[in-house]
Amino acid sequence: MADRKPIESWLTDMDGVLIHEGVPIPGADAFLKKLRESGKPFLVLTNNSMYTPRDLHARLIRMGLEVPIESIWTSALATAQFLDDQRPGGSAYVIGEAGLTTALHDIGYILTDHEPDYVVLGETRTYSFTAMTKAVRLILDGARFICTNPDETGPSAEGPLPATGAVAALITQASGKKPYFAGKPNPLMMRTGLNAIGAHSETSAMIGDRMDTDVLAGMEAGMRTFLVLTGLTRPEQVEDFPYRPSQVVDSIADLVDRV
Repeated sequence: MADRKPIESWLTDMDGVLIHEGVPIPGADAFLKKLRESGKPFLVLTNNSMYTPRDLHARLIRMGLEVPIESIWTSALATAQFLDDQRPGGSAYVIGEAGLTTALHDIGYILTDHEPDYVVLGETRTYSFTAMTKAVRLILDGARFICTNPDETGPSAEGPLPATGAVAALITQASGKKPYFAGKPNPLMMRTGLNAIGAHSETSAMIGDRMDTDVLAGMEAGMRTFLVLTGLTRPEQVEDFPYRPSQVVDSIADLVDRV
């Protein structure tokens, strides 16, 4: 097999790679600084659709990590890009927070519960039974079901919380309709992100802490993949999967010299 071309652009997950429970992981600041100085295009990705890139930029700055707003790519943005490609100027009934509603407003979507083209489910800390019931009925009436990501649980200081994937399963059981997931591990999120920064998969790399989302999505998008061991996946779990990352490293600090 021919040697791969040098890495000219980087995509990296946020939680478990750059930060852990609101604290920067050692090496994250040096990695981001090296990226900014190199001039290479890069994106910080998150499956969480709650926050806008501006919100996440401000949160990262408070942690001492400088990531330009235009270098943040969320599942909400990937979902909006997908819907804009599929049905420009459409309408949607949305369950989610500002990250998702803002992304849909920005592409000119109308948010409504009156005969919407789509039901779009995203992350929120206040899932409403009334809203879920409305979603089920709209889907039964013909609205197409879209979900920002399939993550079944999310982290919190008190422990795991039910997340988008778990609520999507409830709506699927009640409506008989499965959603289309726009976020990881769908390589769509990677490809739309690469397009946003004018990068090509052949010369791009994805860094993540999860085999079942980050590594899978990066691999299926045609990128080189790096698994860090500062998040959810443990070294002994790598062999449980039928695919492998291009390389396993202890942390983001081990990749600073690769930029």
